[in-house]
Amino acid sequence: MRFVRNYSSLLLFVLLLAGIPFFVEDPYFLSILVFVGIYSIATMGLNLLMGYAGQISLGHAAFYAIGAYTSGILTSQYNVNFFLSGGCAIALAVVVAYIIGIPCLRLKGHYLAMGTLAFGEIVYIFLNATVDFTGGPSGIAAIPEFRVGEFFFDSDLKFYILVWCIFILLFVVTRNIVHSRMGRALRSLHGSEQAASAMGVNVADLKVKVFVLSAAYAALAGVLYAHFVTFISPQTSDLMFSIRLVTMVVVGGMGHLWGCVLGSAILTVLPEMLSYFEDYDMLIYGCILLGMVMFLPGGLTRGAEMLYAKCVKKAGKRGDA
Repeated sequence: MRFVRNYSSLLLFVLLLAGIPFFVEDPYFLSILVFVGIYSIATMGLNLLMGYAGQISLGHAAFYAIGAYTSGILTSQYNVNFFLSGGCAIALAVVVAYIIGIPCLRLKGHYLAMGTLAFGEIVYIFLNATVDFTGGPSGIAAIPEFRVGEFFFDSDLKFYILVWCIFILLFVVTRNIVHSRMGRALRSLHGSEQAASAMGVNVADLKVKVFVLSAAYAALAGVLYAHFVTFISPQTSDLMFSIRLVTMVVVGGMGHLWGCVLGSAILTVLPEMLSYFEDYDMLIYGCILLGMVMFLPGGLTRGAEMLYAKCVKKAGKRGDA
């Protein structure tokens, strides 16, 4: 009963995911849901960094690209096993995040944002410049589809099941982290680094750990993306994609695990609806971010919780009357 009580919302979400394929036969719609799942994995890690630890990153697309390119190159050019290539991709992202995180996380506020932005631009330039290794601006095509033994994930439905199963597993792991001693330390870090340090939290070590963990989530999402689309290009690491990930976290709700799903869903469907305004996508995302910060700083999930609490309070007052 305790498990059902703690994970009731997740169980309902699993039932919803399981039911969608029975009512949706359009492969295009299923592919959109696959992208929502991939972005949800990436933003779940970024939410740990931003929403819980209070550290902003404008270069998270770089870790996404590291995962995608490493697995894509190893499988397409060297015929490496999928699990090994995925493990190498995540390991490389973790090592790079650790090396970058130690100096960058000494910075605060907009200085930290600029530091991570510079790292993302370095990765973007590297992917464009190393034509013989990464394909340069043309990217890498013919990346093999993901498979386990002789079972190929060669349809949108199969990949939909794979991505959302991985998301559910990571959601449970992340929820346990949030409600653990580390999660409490992260929230104290978000509130005040000085107070957290005074309470015995190793601030520098904790910031590097959560940065590395969020990079691992982004790299895993990049691996899934590479083997779903079977094509990657430097655009997977550009500034616009990093801003898009940050916008997903802010719109969904920082410091709320369900916010990553809501923000990813909205900002995956929105570009499809605004395809006629492609040249103004940076402006649109900027306006969304500004509007959320000004009028709904807690994101849509926090806003929904506040609205629900107000409705319950009003209903209680009417009942007393």
